[in-house]
Amino acid sequence: MAIDQTIPAPQPGDSARGFVYAFTAYVLWGFLPFYMKAVAHISPFEVIAHRVIWSVPIAAAVLIILGRTAEIRKALTTPRMLAMACLTAALISLNWGVYIWAIGSGRALDAALGYFINPLFSIFLGAVLLKEKLSRFQIAAIALAGLAVALLTWHAGSLPWVSVALTVSWAFYAFFRKTLPIGPTQGFLLEVLLLTPPALAYIVYLMSTGQAHFMASVPIDTWLLVASGLVTATPLIFYGNGAKLLKLSTIGIMQYIAPSMIFVIAIFIFHEPFDTVRLIAFIMIWSALVIYTVPGLIGSRKAT
Repeated sequence: MAIDQTIPAPQPGDSARGFVYAFTAYVLWGFLPFYMKAVAHISPFEVIAHRVIWSVPIAAAVLIILGRTAEIRKALTTPRMLAMACLTAALISLNWGVYIWAIGSGRALDAALGYFINPLFSIFLGAVLLKEKLSRFQIAAIALAGLAVALLTWHAGSLPWVSVALTVSWAFYAFFRKTLPIGPTQGFLLEVLLLTPPALAYIVYLMSTGQAHFMASVPIDTWLLVASGLVTATPLIFYGNGAKLLKLSTIGIMQYIAPSMIFVIAIFIFHEPFDTVRLIAFIMIWSALVIYTVPGLIGSRKAT
């Protein structure tokens, strides 16, 4: 899962159309574990390569239809933008790889935890790297989330690396992505264009060595890999358009839809183990999110 938090200037109020767009994006991301389970027998590297390849024509078609290709042409001739896009492309690839592996390996709960923690870690990152001032509520929320991770580490005897990797890779992706003066869909297309040469090379290598699932003996695998473009690009495009029509506070609340769905799917459909310690850790995370979110909502309502 990859949620582009590079949001254009929001509208003064919420638009019904924007809500539908954003809600659709988050629900699609919430159902993403079903697709990842279907391709669990395929190497995450091969899945990532096909996500890249099949996303290009979809994102490109959208920008051509909308007549918004000028930013891409400019970015491709600007060394600084290309360098930053290479960094964000590497980070999103890491995020995709960990997420694909986690779902296929029965670690969907760890993935949900990572995306619940993500906004809190992003606030911490802003304080450390941008010297942003934290409110006492934000400090309390971050501390509570840190205690939850410490509890899980103590219980398991090791760091919950899936959750941490997803949190850190996405937070740094969002942080550096904000430095690209380019729209969400344009930025996504630029990233997958940069990833296309190594992705194509890897697919050719797999096919030449007989290791590829694409165009092999099982037709459904081919169709699943082709569908990875739709699975990847569609929610991002919905999100990018919805975010422009919604207030930041609304987007802030809606971002919990997807990890909540992943949490429910992991327990009740994938039947992943959920013991008392994990329950306590999740309660701590949810409490931290309430502490972080509610003061912001109250302030937003007072401002309007």
